[in-house]
Amino acid sequence: MPRTSLIRSAPTSELFERVPWSVEPMDAWETHENAWRPASRPASPGWDPVDAVEIARLRARELELAEVLVCHPYWTEFAPGDVQAARDALKHHREQESASTAS
Repeated sequence: MPRTSLIRSAPTSELFERVPWSVEPMDAWETHENAWRPASRPASPGWDPVDAVEIARLRARELELAEVLVCHPYWTEFAPGDVQAARDALKHHREQESASTAS
C-alpha cells in the first residue's frame, strides 16, 4: 500500500512525483564519505510557477478537507477518550472489511 495521507489525492501525489525535489533552484549535494547515513541530491531547477500554484491549491484543499473530517459533528457522539479509537477504526476499516470477507 502506498504511503499517502487519508486525504491526499492522486493528482497531488502525481504532481509531487513529477516536480523537482526542491521548490527553489538548488545545487547538487552529497554528504561527506564519513557520514553515518550517506545521502545525495541532484541539482534542482526548482518548481515551475504553474506547478507551485497548483500544489498550493491542492494543499489548501487537503487542509480544508482535514478540518471538515476532524471537526465533523459525528465525533461528538463519542466519549472524549474513545474518539481516537473510533478514528483509528475508520482509518483501517478497509483492511478490516477485506479481512472479514477473506475468511
